Amino acid sequence: MPDEDPELEALRQKRLAQLHMQEQQQQVMNEEQSRADAQKKTILRKVLTVDAKERLGRLKLGYPDLANAIENQLILLYQSGRLPGPVDDQTLKRLLSQVQPQKREINIVRK
Repeated sequence: MPDEDPELEALRQKRLAQLHMQEQQQQVMNEEQSRADAQKKTILRKVLTVDAKERLGRLKLGYPDLANAIENQLILLYQSGRLPGPVDDQTLKRLLSQVQPQKREINIVRK
């Protein structure tokens, strides 16, 4: 290329450096997220019985936000030492009923 403008080349190099830095930061964030997910799975595997894992998996299909809230609550209880033993299906049901907002019952009366 004929004589390129030195300022343009400097801007180009600066932008390339910024893009490279952003790419590295994104990669670090992805690695941290992967580690956190692996740790979460490990804790849930320790805490839940087979039936409770299956129920939570089904819940995650229909209500992913609710399932994540339950998972986070179980992890916090485990990490704080307030979880007495493995969480079975009945305990998970009780926990779900506490976390899930109560539905209002609507009765239509015909006169």
